[in-house]
Amino acid sequence: MNSPKRGSITLLAGAMLLASTAVFATVEPASPVHKGQPATIAKGLQQARTYTVSSAPTAPLELAKPKLPDTSGYTAEAIAAKIVRTKAGKISVRRMMQEDALKDFIGGDNKMSEWVVRQHGIPQAIFVDDGYMNLKDLAKKVPKQYFSETSPGVFLAKLPIVVGRHGILEIDKQTQELRLSQEAGSFLVNDGQLFVRDTKITGWSEKANGPAAFKSPKEFRPFLLSWGGTETYIANSKIASFGYANSKSYGVSISQYTPNMAKVLKRPEPTGWIVGSEFSDMWYGFYCYEARDFVVKGNTYKDNIVYGIDPHDRSHGLIIADNTVFGTKKKHGIIISREVNDSFIFNNRSYDNKLSGLVIDRNSVNNLIAYNEIYKNHTDGITLYESGDNLLWGNKVISNRRHGIRIRNSVNIRLYENLSMANGLTGVYGHIKDLSDTDRDIKLDPFDAQVSLIVVGGELAGNGSGPLSIDSPLSVELYRVSMLAPTKSSGISFNGILGERQDEILDLLVRQQKAVLIDPVERQTEMRD
Repeated sequence: MNSPKRGSITLLAGAMLLASTAVFATVEPASPVHKGQPATIAKGLQQARTYTVSSAPTAPLELAKPKLPDTSGYTAEAIAAKIVRTKAGKISVRRMMQEDALKDFIGGDNKMSEWVVRQHGIPQAIFVDDGYMNLKDLAKKVPKQYFSETSPGVFLAKLPIVVGRHGILEIDKQTQELRLSQEAGSFLVNDGQLFVRDTKITGWSEKANGPAAFKSPKEFRPFLLSWGGTETYIANSKIASFGYANSKSYGVSISQYTPNMAKVLKRPEPTGWIVGSEFSDMWYGFYCYEARDFVVKGNTYKDNIVYGIDPHDRSHGLIIADNTVFGTKKKHGIIISREVNDSFIFNNRSYDNKLSGLVIDRNSVNNLIAYNEIYKNHTDGITLYESGDNLLWGNKVISNRRHGIRIRNSVNIRLYENLSMANGLTGVYGHIKDLSDTDRDIKLDPFDAQVSLIVVGGELAGNGSGPLSIDSPLSVELYRVSMLAPTKSSGISFNGILGERQDEILDLLVRQQKAVLIDPVERQTEMRD
């Protein structure tokens, strides 16, 4: 099958009740929608078009089941094997100024005043340099007013802890809990290698003698940040009450240095693994920026504030697998955003989140989203915004309050063998939207107001507004899709362009199983500039 020409729609529907005939509908819009055009364009485009339906071979639509990366080697044992303890590290307490790893917190905008107030003097930090160190070693060498063992295996840090470029810090099962003092302004920065194994790290309120529970976005809470060139490994541990609304201070963050610093330092992209761990009451459960090949596997993200898992700008080669994400209070369970490419998101469970269960956002392309269970989220199940060339395979998207799978301004989205069932609105909803009048930075996050889909196999069942709605598509292909259990008494109904000639399409396509030719539809409106 040749690819449709630009501006045409291909509707390949072997659709209802697994009908075997494949049918194409070709739609010729009056003119394409261009980046940044007014929202009236979208409305005009939907009304002004012609349809031609004809049958075509189905073989080109069949794909082999996608190959998932082997995650069996990402284990706590493999992490333990990476630790090099042959050289003892050096411990020092020194001023935070002039330290590359801390410049983001000490620089302009009077940032240093935060630590001056909390430390009641010139800000200092504990540094681990030039070799291996664990918390027992740290407690022996750092003055007790800065770092102490308050009860067997429980440590309280009242200064930031920085793992230097050649430092290795291990927080292991000898540590029952590491508490980072909220009042004293403690946090953890990795500029070398950090290993967290079989332990617990908590943002700690000394005043409350308990976790530094979230109260407001701007209130400081301890956090963990790993910079460019680092390796961070977390296994079988619990991290709680981290992060607030301040750059690089979100919770657990893996980030390349800021652009100006990165040019000078020339550190490689950060990497590492997080496996078998639990994160709760975090501003963001996981955040990364320009990271590579990071693995987030088998973790639980529960009751976090803004996002559970949030890979961001230009991260790539990620594996996000076998995680459970639920109870996110403000936004999405899992989101990848702004050119997060060539990554794998599979076998995750995301439910009961304030907005969507899983979001692919802002020009994130060439990702595989497979075998996830996305259910009972408070808006959509899986959402794709301005992110083309992605494959969704074998996902179960059930009982979300709005659409099951929502696709906006994204082309070449392939939906294979997905189940979208009992969602409040549409099983699969594709649409365009003009974003030029929003606060979006069009240069940073460009978009085309175009949508195109391929839907093969799977089932769309019992969705409140119908199985399928597609507004103003550039191209749509449907084949071998089961549409069952309509919620409306009138039976299964299409919305969007398919609804305009639904009776004829269903009669010929489903009941007669014939190829369908739809005559051109008279243009109703003229396109406006």
